[in-house]
Amino acid sequence: MKVLKFGGTSVGSAQRMREVAELIQAPQERRIVVLSAMSGTTNTLVEIGRLLYANDVVAATARIEIMRQGYHMIAHELLPEATVAAAAIKDLDGVFRTLFDLTRQPLSASGERVILAQGELLSTCLFHHYLTGVLHRDAVLLPALEFMRLDQNEEPDAAYIREHLAAQLTRHPEQQLFITQGYICRNAHGKTDNLKRGGSDYSASLIGAAADAEEIQIWTDIDGLHNNDPRVVEGTYPIRELSFDEAAELAYFGAKILHPSSILPAAKHGIPVRLLNTMQPEAPGTLISTRTGNEAIKAVAAKDGLVAIKIKSSRMLLAHGFLRSVFEVFERHRTSIDMITTSEVAVSLTIDDATHLPRILEELRSFGTVEVDENQTIICLVGNLIQETNGAARLVFNALVDVPLRMISYGGSPNNISLLVHTSDKTRALKALNAGLFQRPVTA
Repeated sequence: MKVLKFGGTSVGSAQRMREVAELIQAPQERRIVVLSAMSGTTNTLVEIGRLLYANDVVAATARIEIMRQGYHMIAHELLPEATVAAAAIKDLDGVFRTLFDLTRQPLSASGERVILAQGELLSTCLFHHYLTGVLHRDAVLLPALEFMRLDQNEEPDAAYIREHLAAQLTRHPEQQLFITQGYICRNAHGKTDNLKRGGSDYSASLIGAAADAEEIQIWTDIDGLHNNDPRVVEGTYPIRELSFDEAAELAYFGAKILHPSSILPAAKHGIPVRLLNTMQPEAPGTLISTRTGNEAIKAVAAKDGLVAIKIKSSRMLLAHGFLRSVFEVFERHRTSIDMITTSEVAVSLTIDDATHLPRILEELRSFGTVEVDENQTIICLVGNLIQETNGAARLVFNALVDVPLRMISYGGSPNNISLLVHTSDKTRALKALNAGLFQRPVTA
């Protein structure tokens, strides 16, 4: 069994769906194909929800009708045979009926989640009709809402998913190809919900773990995870191999191709995850597994929107429980800490959610002097840093000799060096690191 996930861009048009149908051919291999909503659809659904919250029912209804007509056009383009197109449009209109029904009553949080779930139902409906009605390929549409479920803590219920996915698959023992929705699930109360973090990638990883898959493939519009940010730095290249820990560090600290939660189920079960490009299917992409290479530093990622906080107190020296008291402030306000450094009289840390910052600062001032620096960026360097034998740190700091560093964290993880800079210095730092570590030219 392999699990293949295709993102919104990969299924963003009739032509893209045709290309995906070619990519999933493997007659002798069982495959579960996980689809996101078509690109742009989720944004439209969010807008419909916003209009309904604003009680603008007329505008919301009009937006749904425009969307419905758009899907009819895609159905006719994808499904040239009239009877096949008519069958698909009937199923599509069933989804749109759900949306129209939600305009007839005040929108609740539960209703909003139902709205957001319709995108994946639409894309899988179209794709399944194309496979079975046009290509005459034997494929089963598995409803994700029948087996994807959250527990009371709003975390994926792995035992439930395994049991109920197995029940679905057992009904089709000879079947080789299954299609299902990413992102959507039910909550512990049986209501329609979604996975939030990691979306369809998370779905693919959870399904792969539940099905004891041989491999999970994440197909996007980029050929693997790059060694630096290609939007900022020229001459980046895909990394061929990463360990789960390395990939998790990069995902958490800014690599947009992956959400940090999305590979955790695969990592727990040791299932390799391969990142591939639907636009360049021949490219090898990136393999994420239990193995790691010998490169000291493989990649650089950057995470913006950080706030740095320094608490300075002469009472900290040898003060038992000081750090615990500081951390409890952030725990009370449900605010995660990204990075931390300490000295005898001060502790510096960063947060990426400033929602409760005023109240946090008010409590921290009881410990001493507090300084705040906003508009900060963490630059994360990831690789095999278990033993510093090759001068990797020296190369990093030599490359950044002209970039002011606010904080440095080294040794907390065998795979990570983290540096904090002002966001205005981010681009300069990424280009300097690219030149100093990967022998790529720095462009002005």
